[in-house]
Amino acid sequence: MPNVNVFRGSDATLVLAVDDKETQEGALADALIGEYDLASVVARLQQVQIKVENDVHPYHEIGKRFATELRPGNINVSGFAQRAHVNGALLRLLLGDGAASPPPSEAMAQPTFNMVINLSNPAAAGSSSKLVLFGVKFDSWNFALPEDDFVMESVSFKALRISSEETSS
Repeated sequence: MPNVNVFRGSDATLVLAVDDKETQEGALADALIGEYDLASVVARLQQVQIKVENDVHPYHEIGKRFATELRPGNINVSGFAQRAHVNGALLRLLLGDGAASPPPSEAMAQPTFNMVINLSNPAAAGSSSKLVLFGVKFDSWNFALPEDDFVMESVSFKALRISSEETSS
């Protein structure tokens, strides 16, 4: 039977890293990560959803009833994460230079970064998984102040590509 790890929301942490410092979007993310000291763990993740969609297109030959081939299309990576503390840097990452007062009148670049999700199960020491989303931009941000619970915020994002790695000792 294969070694199977089951990860819970409390097992995941989020780390932000710069995607490409040479681009304007990467330089903005690098400045924010340095300003807010985001090089370490940013958050413990809750209710994480990462969705990978592949637009598959059927190809129909003339005179054939069923598709004779399925052709790959665009691959879209998006997701959602909820976490249990408020971080002003999140808004800066979402808004970019638009967070400054007054906002600039010319076109603004939005920061882009890599999102590293570290999964480690305390019951299986030395075994972990890492999910890396490249070229991430925040799409939306939500803040909720419930009456009988703690403050929650959530974020949705889009990414250019995804990578996964599992390590065990």
